[in-house]
Amino acid sequence: MDRRTLLLLAAATALGVNRRASASETPGVTSTEIKIGNTAPYSGPASAFGVIGQALSAYFRQVNDNGGISGRKINFISLDDAYSPPKTVEQTRRLVESDEVAFILNGIGSAPQLAVQRYMNQRKVPQLFVGAGVDKWSQPDALPWSIGWQPTFRTEASIYARYVDAERPNGRVAMLHSSEDAGKDYVAGLRSVWGGNFDKKVVRVATYETSDPIVESQIVRLHDSGADVLVITATPKYVAQAIRKIYELNWKPLTLITNTGISVAAVINPVGPEKAVGVVSTGYLKDNGDPAWKDDPGMNAFRRFMKQYMPNADLGDSNYVFAYSVAETALHVLKQCDGNFSRENIMKEATNIRNLALSCLLPGIMVNTDSKNFRPIRQMQLQRWTGTHWERFGDLIDGSAT
Repeated sequence: MDRRTLLLLAAATALGVNRRASASETPGVTSTEIKIGNTAPYSGPASAFGVIGQALSAYFRQVNDNGGISGRKINFISLDDAYSPPKTVEQTRRLVESDEVAFILNGIGSAPQLAVQRYMNQRKVPQLFVGAGVDKWSQPDALPWSIGWQPTFRTEASIYARYVDAERPNGRVAMLHSSEDAGKDYVAGLRSVWGGNFDKKVVRVATYETSDPIVESQIVRLHDSGADVLVITATPKYVAQAIRKIYELNWKPLTLITNTGISVAAVINPVGPEKAVGVVSTGYLKDNGDPAWKDDPGMNAFRRFMKQYMPNADLGDSNYVFAYSVAETALHVLKQCDGNFSRENIMKEATNIRNLALSCLLPGIMVNTDSKNFRPIRQMQLQRWTGTHWERFGDLIDGSAT
């Protein structure tokens, strides 16, 4: 074998090694596709959130129809975890170890996603824009591969506390929350404002398990406390049950419900729009039913997308707006990657977002992240159910100031 042949063989071997090394450094990425994973509750107690996974999948079909990203099509793999942490662990391991996705996007639920947070960080797989508001997604030093998206539950609860102080300074507060970390974060948000007065202001607290079929008995106990303020922080199924029971009891407290339970399609309409009149919540996304957005360019883009890719969906479900906005954020990150889709670079660009205005964010709210800021959205606005739509009032409130 002559010298020239040996050199060619050596070069070919080196090229093969480099290609294999490159492939190992970019799991889930080939010359033609990018694999993205997701878990969502298509069944179980929080199945109302299943539409989020469906909308994310539809959005990436649109991206692919428009040519993909950097010459690659997106292969979005979304698996049902039934809002069960053990199932989330099983499905996430499948996505990471068998499907070899580049990253997980917007896995839904506090308890399910906390069950895999350590695993994702140990494997150094980006856990991007988690669909839950617990503050544990904001630990860049301890958990640098996990980042949230929506305003945190503590931020939201602190806004409610200040509103109660303004509207019912001597109010007696009752509260319903889950026994999980999400519920504890809402309590922490109220305490951050009320401090030592928390136990004086809050006269009764009731909790529920996600396995509970109903929460009506909890609402009766809260009613019997004599409270004139009620804070409900629960998933859509239980928010709907609570509103219905309050109406049946003819109880008329100042009622505040979590932003995750404001869907007109999943909560308000099933209960009866008239039964929720006066209920207060917070918002950071535009509501399709709000007349203010009738001719809004961003909402029109969302409606065109829905008409083409999800024509049978109920536009009154705010979870579609949520998913569309998360997907827009993810696409922005992928564009910033500029063809370098290693997990390290994806995480780097996810934490390098500057003043990103999305189609469906309320005016004045922008997405911002950096290596120390893992809270992409930090502003919200109060809103009240009128009987036909959510009506915003007051100014934007910056969570970093609460």
